[in-house]
Amino acid sequence: MSGWTEDDFTRVGAAEELQITSRRRDGSLSSSRTIWVVPYGDELYVRSVNGPTAAWFRGTQVRHEGHIQAGGVDRDVAFAEADHVMDDQIDAAYRTKYHRYPKNITDSVTTSGARATTMRLLPRG
Repeated sequence: MSGWTEDDFTRVGAAEELQITSRRRDGSLSSSRTIWVVPYGDELYVRSVNGPTAAWFRGTQVRHEGHIQAGGVDRDVAFAEADHVMDDQIDAAYRTKYHRYPKNITDSVTTSGARATTMRLLPRG
């Protein structure tokens, strides 16, 4: 599970929302943002609904490190670019997990801009 314990992977993957921060150049953490997270295979994925111009996403590209809180898990993470060959499968994972939301909301996380920001979360430490 990409370094996750089975319990942490399950808890984060099942969480409705995830709090995410990125690590700045000086080592401090940015402000927390609330986003969605989906498990697919043995990986956890996140995307920016607002695409690559979103401040929180740009922050992840500085050091590729940050912190998450979800499902009772409080963990330092690394951000790794996802293999975009799997974008359709990740779209399906978002639609399945968040199916109870209106279609226009779930569609916002499957746009080309959002897909371009797909990242894997990897536990650190």
